[in-house]
Amino acid sequence: MTFLKKRYEALSVNPLFHGMEYTEDHAKLKDWIPLIMKNRSGSEQIAATKFEAGTDVNFGALTRMLFEHLKKNGVEIKYKHKVDDIRRTRDGDWELKVRAEGGGVERHAAKFVFIGGGGGSLHLLQKTGIPEGKHIGGFPVSGLFMSCNNPDVVAKHHAKVYGKAKVGAPPMSVPHLDTRFIDNKKSLLFGPFAGFSPKFLKTGSMFDLITSVKPHNLVTMMAAGAKNMSLTKYLIQQVMLSKEQRMEELREFVPDAKSEDWDLVVAGQRVQVIKDTAAGGKGTLQFGTEVVTAADGSVAALLGASPGASTAVSVMLNVINKCFPMQIQAWEPKLKEMIPSYGVSLLKNPAMLREIQASTAHSLGLSAVKPYQKAAGQPVS
Repeated sequence: MTFLKKRYEALSVNPLFHGMEYTEDHAKLKDWIPLIMKNRSGSEQIAATKFEAGTDVNFGALTRMLFEHLKKNGVEIKYKHKVDDIRRTRDGDWELKVRAEGGGVERHAAKFVFIGGGGGSLHLLQKTGIPEGKHIGGFPVSGLFMSCNNPDVVAKHHAKVYGKAKVGAPPMSVPHLDTRFIDNKKSLLFGPFAGFSPKFLKTGSMFDLITSVKPHNLVTMMAAGAKNMSLTKYLIQQVMLSKEQRMEELREFVPDAKSEDWDLVVAGQRVQVIKDTAAGGKGTLQFGTEVVTAADGSVAALLGASPGASTAVSVMLNVINKCFPMQIQAWEPKLKEMIPSYGVSLLKNPAMLREIQASTAHSLGLSAVKPYQKAAGQPVS
């Protein structure tokens, strides 16, 4: 409670967290999180912070909408194709060997290549042979969640509630109880729990991990294993958990959770980046997202634990700045049109922050508040 209160006091004065609430009052907590507070003793010490300005977005649906927009504007998109190889041509361009699902092979030439293949990005980066891709490895971790199959229980929770990661656990293991809407159906998930598979993708090969080890990253990978014995122990413990042991962790959130109401589901596969760094030395395990670019800016690869929607915009801005330094000035007006806060610190511009939050809420249908006009700062009539 002391930690949470100090965290609230520090964040609540920040414009980015304006409106955050804190309470230790059981009556208010029952209003915020009734499922979690059900059957708890009135003498139990418990506190929570609440932040209203948040929602889940179906990024799968959003991606399909964006792809449809690209197609309407003349961009060719090919599905069910796999990039087998990436090589330099004699004139310095890149040649991609692409295999269609039916087995046909195509070859495409490009002056710039962005590798955004999730867990598959590391293998493709290695095929480019660029020096920046050396001394980088990856370790696959799968995410498991408990999914509630009882609609009566699901109906009692409407929030995303985070706890604290256990001592020694990695940052990505922070437990949370989430309301999700999947295919327009309300769901309830608890996790994450770590699993293990040598595959880099859910549909990958059992040899993905082994084939990613090369002479140039062998020492890096070995050093990571030696430095992260506690993490290895944690992963082994997670893999060995029974369903009932996972239920016991869930009951820290929902005390009366019943085993028959919950099923174990595999959420996805992520590949943690391992690389040599000046600060951490050889074999440093990275928990974030990494963008690796060639010195000449002709190729960029997205690697890491969460190469998804939460990082997409910042990643692309990073790529544009690194790979197209000569064009960035000419592109700035369009970037500012797309991203009004581009080049501006919202922390130092709370008025713009409020305008963007109102516009976003309106666009997502979360509020009746209409967006502000960019120039005048007045509500749109």
